[in-house]
Amino acid sequence: MNVCVVGSGYVGLVAGTCLSDFGMNVICVDKVKEKIDMLNRGEVPIYELGLGELIQRNVKLDRLHFSTDLKEAVQRSLVIFLAVGTPERPDGYADLSQIEAVAKEVAGYMTEYKILAIKSTVPVGTAKRIREIVRTELADDIEFDVVSNPEFLREGAAVNDFLRPDRVILGCNSERALAVMRDIYRPLYLLETPIVSTTNETAEVIKYASNTMLAVRISFVNEIANLCDLVGADVYQVSKALGMDKRIGPKFLHPGPGYGGSCFPKDVSALAKLSEDVGYDFKLAKATIEVNKRQRELVVEKAARALGDVKGKVIGLLGLAFKPNTDDVREAPALHVARRLMEMGAEVNGFDPVAMDEAKKNIEGIKYHKNAYEACKGADIVIIATEWNEFRDLDFARIKSLVRTPIVYDTRNVYNPKALKDLGFTYLATGRA
Repeated sequence: MNVCVVGSGYVGLVAGTCLSDFGMNVICVDKVKEKIDMLNRGEVPIYELGLGELIQRNVKLDRLHFSTDLKEAVQRSLVIFLAVGTPERPDGYADLSQIEAVAKEVAGYMTEYKILAIKSTVPVGTAKRIREIVRTELADDIEFDVVSNPEFLREGAAVNDFLRPDRVILGCNSERALAVMRDIYRPLYLLETPIVSTTNETAEVIKYASNTMLAVRISFVNEIANLCDLVGADVYQVSKALGMDKRIGPKFLHPGPGYGGSCFPKDVSALAKLSEDVGYDFKLAKATIEVNKRQRELVVEKAARALGDVKGKVIGLLGLAFKPNTDDVREAPALHVARRLMEMGAEVNGFDPVAMDEAKKNIEGIKYHKNAYEACKGADIVIIATEWNEFRDLDFARIKSLVRTPIVYDTRNVYNPKALKDLGFTYLATGRA
């Protein structure tokens, strides 16, 4: 089967590559020529574990191609996956300008039956809107269907999530389109992956509900951690015991400096705005947003208390990406902390294994270093902001010889407090008073 994926960003590139690994003939299209040129040279524009190897294999097998020619890709393909960005607007709504523009362009190239499958995260009613746009733009009475096929990819584990998903959501009102989409995902039948067939609107809600639920869990455990700080309890043991309850489970109960990335912040906000539009006050979504904002600021406040006067102090900041195994710094708590401490007069020395180039595009003033130890030299406090594996076994005896003041703020609770205290550090954590 020939398919086209429009948008070669994080979602589109992972989806297109994995679909080619299913045996599809895939054309990934993007209007940014530099990105397509990179891919055609064998370079991968994003950091994602296992993605580069998968791209190389399927390019070699002549199943995966990259192009800026949308017309050719549309006319060769039965299914056109829409995977362009839907960033958050300043007013909190999802910006649908890119996906609407692509729908118009695709319609102009259609000469026979096509399926437009929406991978982008979009608010309820978008599939209906895309259907109206395509119908308006079509010159002839050509049949087509619009399928809502949301993605559930974790950055850092996206390849595995696509190839071994918990479920596949297919929202449409056409048996013809549903049959084609089921055929695309047929390789997953061997894994007994559930295929959920529903309406477009229900599929759109499922995506937002899933991300908001995960964000709620993160904000909840951070609230518990803040309470533990005040009453002298240990959130590590609390969250572990919570996760043992089969009704709750252990996932996303790890406290820290708040969630970030390209999905949770904008999706929770978009759900809250959608609810307002239909006359419902979604208090839990709004509270989740506020808790997450406060959690980042609490990191700043705790670091400032430990330092006393922040002005002129040196911060060793370990980790810039919003989570490990990705170079994504969008809404990264580390960048918020760095920005706020620099505003207060501190100097920030930063290191991240893969995200420094992206950080440089998003924040000014950080001094970047080649490794964690270089970033700790002369520091008045070392802040572990991202739980990269290489930060889990640092030589703190060496770090103690490098820092000006032996204070460690372990925002991700990576280390045993007693071990660092025994080395002579003042140890701060999240909810482990």
